[in-house]
Amino acid sequence: MQAQERIILALDVDSREQALALVKDLAPHVGAFKVGMQLFNSCGPKIVEEINQLGGRVFLDLKFHDIPNTVAAAGRVITRLNCFMFNVHAAGGREMMRQVVEEVEDEAKKLTVAAPLSLAVTVLTSISQEQLEEEIGVKGRKLKDLVVKWALMAKECGISGVVSSPQEIEAIRAACGPEFKIVTPGIRPAWSEKNDQKRITTPGQALQMGADFMVIGRPITQAENPVEAALRIISELEE
Repeated sequence: MQAQERIILALDVDSREQALALVKDLAPHVGAFKVGMQLFNSCGPKIVEEINQLGGRVFLDLKFHDIPNTVAAAGRVITRLNCFMFNVHAAGGREMMRQVVEEVEDEAKKLTVAAPLSLAVTVLTSISQEQLEEEIGVKGRKLKDLVVKWALMAKECGISGVVSSPQEIEAIRAACGPEFKIVTPGIRPAWSEKNDQKRITTPGQALQMGADFMVIGRPITQAENPVEAALRIISELEE
């Protein structure tokens, strides 16, 4: 996989014009564009078609979590939209994940297209160990262990990979093997740090840990020259 294919640009905007301007400039320099709830709920499914028409691929980040039949039906719709990848919550359980994989593959065969990659969201990166125990009620299990358990469950159900924080990349890779896809959000190149002392994970570090794709937003979209910023990240990954 080429370095630029590993970059997923987060289109965290609510304007169609903003989103498509970024796609026009950056489609040759990134592997895909993440369309989340903000943009999808502002523009609707048509934004996926418009990004595809401009030469971009779409990671539809809607985190489906519902009864198996409902999520499976959503998977069929996603396949018709010609997305590159989409995600569901692993907490929806085995049956939900099995059904969505089956329906996506069936729909792709009918349309004679490649099935989108399916990803499982395990524990949201915003959840702490304390919240896991006190608010969600999962007692006596370390957060990282739960992430790995759910990643393995997703793999057993035919899910293509997971969305994971950098802290769990190596454990998931060790447990799930080399073919299981790992998409990592919240990546920041070292040069984008704004004089704070927060620990960051750079694109190069994420790659070394075993990530396949990295979601990057503001370091590119808010740069003075977004194309130049993307090229700097590609250079870092190639090194």
